[in-house]
Amino acid sequence: MNQEPLSLNQLFATLANGYSTEQKMPVMFVGHGNPMNAIEQNAFTETWQKLGQALPRPKAILTVSAHWLTHGHSFACRVKQPDTIHDFHGFPDILYQQSYPCSGEPELAAYSAKLSNQSITETDDWGLDHGSWSVLMQMFPLADIPVYQISIDYKKPPSFHYQLAKQLRGLRDKGVLIIASGNVVHNLQKVNWSNPTPYDWASEFNQVVKKAVTERDDQKLVAFDKFGELGKLAHPSYDHYLPLLYSLGLRLPTDEVGFFNDGFDLGSISMLSWMYLPASQNINHL
Repeated sequence: MNQEPLSLNQLFATLANGYSTEQKMPVMFVGHGNPMNAIEQNAFTETWQKLGQALPRPKAILTVSAHWLTHGHSFACRVKQPDTIHDFHGFPDILYQQSYPCSGEPELAAYSAKLSNQSITETDDWGLDHGSWSVLMQMFPLADIPVYQISIDYKKPPSFHYQLAKQLRGLRDKGVLIIASGNVVHNLQKVNWSNPTPYDWASEFNQVVKKAVTERDDQKLVAFDKFGELGKLAHPSYDHYLPLLYSLGLRLPTDEVGFFNDGFDLGSISMLSWMYLPASQNINHL
């Protein structure tokens, strides 16, 4: 297994040449950022598009989004035709006209609930929020892969989410691509519309997380409270942080990691993203 993270070129090469569809499906943490990324063409969305073209075709997609927070329990959405939820305000009309008309996956939602040891129950009361569809529109624009979503119980501590994700690892054997969608740094109070250069504290937190992911230091990332003031600056509320814990819990010891979209938007929103995928035997990692 490669001990260093894959570069973006290596990541694409692994997907193209060293990945068997008989292996476990990958897991991604995606920094989704501004909802306008659903329809804009920029460096971040171009990478999403290329990844969608390079990935093995999944049987279904499970998303864990920062924008579906529940209180007291986690839910799996089992609707057959999930609605496109426009959960934002103040954006151009064209964004509210967007739809992602994929089908749902009730059977896999039920299976996910079963895997969770009663930590997850099924519901019909959701669809796809923009943390999910803004990425999927760029990554899989045909909307021809079933998608379902699991909520984040915001009352539970970070350790709960990490452990819950471990219980869901069996989904990777079922052809399910799992996308955890949030942001490594997400402070809307500090957004700088005129300058995308990240604040020093934002860059620092971003690098701390990237280093911990590289070194597989999960406990450092689970112990969010120990980040102190730096953590509070990066996440005044940690709804956008919790999804990354799901990616950590879903990672297997033999997985390799590759980073993508390591940049910032509006100064205080990190787009840093990564993928865990089975180690390739066919790529020479330079």
